[in-house]
Amino acid sequence: MRTTLDIPKKLMDEAMEATGSKTKSQLVKDALQAQIDRAKRKRLITRKGSIDLDIDLDTIRNRK
Repeated sequence: MRTTLDIPKKLMDEAMEATGSKTKSQLVKDALQAQIDRAKRKRLITRKGSIDLDIDLDTIRNRK
């Protein structure tokens, strides 16, 4: 999908240098993926300890 963005040149140059991205498109894709990953981790952390999986590891590992 093509999109026009108004991003300051200094910010784009700094981001490309910091990440080692070769293209602006790759930089934006990587930044979006990083933001998505961060949001998913945050969601998982808020659920810590609230899900009861009721798993018996001995049974799963075929221990008796």
